[in-house]
This record gives sequence, C-alpha cells and structure tokens, in this order.
Amino acid sequence: MHRVKNCWRRLRDDRGSASLEFLTLGVLLMVPLAYLALSLASIHQAALCAEGGARHAARILAEPARADDPSLHAAESAILFALADHGYTAEHADTVISCDVTTNGCVGEDSITVSVTVRAPLPLIPASFDPEARASIPVTASATFPMSGVMS
Repeated sequence: MHRVKNCWRRLRDDRGSASLEFLTLGVLLMVPLAYLALSLASIHQAALCAEGGARHAARILAEPARADDPSLHAAESAILFALADHGYTAEHADTVISCDVTTNGCVGEDSITVSVTVRAPLPLIPASFDPEARASIPVTASATFPMSGVMS
C-alpha cells in the first residue's frame, strides 16, 4: 500500500514539467506564426511587384510614343522588369490595359488604366510538375494616368 501511494505521489508531482510545457507549446505556437510571417512576406512582395509594374507601365503608355521606341513595347518591358526585380517571371503575372492599344500607344482616350495581377506562391509548399498548379494567392494592383500630349 505504501508503494502505491509513493507511485501516485511521483505521478502527481509536476516539478520540471514547466520547461517541457513551455517547449511543447512554444513549438506549437511558433511554427504557425513563422509560416504566417513567411506568407505575408510573399504576399507583400507580390503587391510591391504588381504596384510597381502597373504604375510604370501606365506612366509609359500615358506619354506620347516616340518613333524609335513604341510605348507598348516599353510598357511590357517595364512590367517584366518589375517582375524580375522581385523574382517573378512572366508566367506569374497577368496584365490588363484598359484603352485602345496600338503600336503607338492609346488613341482617343482621356486616361489609361493598367492592372497587373501577380500570383504570390505560398512558402514551403513544393511546386508540382505544373507550376500553374502551385498554391498561390493572386494580388492585383491598378494604376491610372491621364493621357498627356496625345492628339485624337
């Protein structure tokens, strides 16, 4: 009987369990928190990329085109540069230009709007054989500039 009481007393004794509880709960709370921080960083990077690409492309298309550098090609280059600057490729983005686009820019419009959508990949999720099937969050940014110096 005395042995059984000592055994129960040892099992109920919680000395030294605080550090074990701290480590267990710390890991259980820190892993999701770290993943959330990595996900937010990826989304923020995609937002900066989309905003920069849309703003520079709209600014280029709003200016009158020069004969040696068509503005549509320069706008595409600005978007590709913004994507490459943040580690994305052209496959990660979709672009929508809201005006009548010709090789010399937009004709007959008061303003131009460029929207760029970048798919931010979720971290630590491996890409399958198809990069389009990877889990991602779409981030869209738009920029509107008035047409300057364009003759209708």
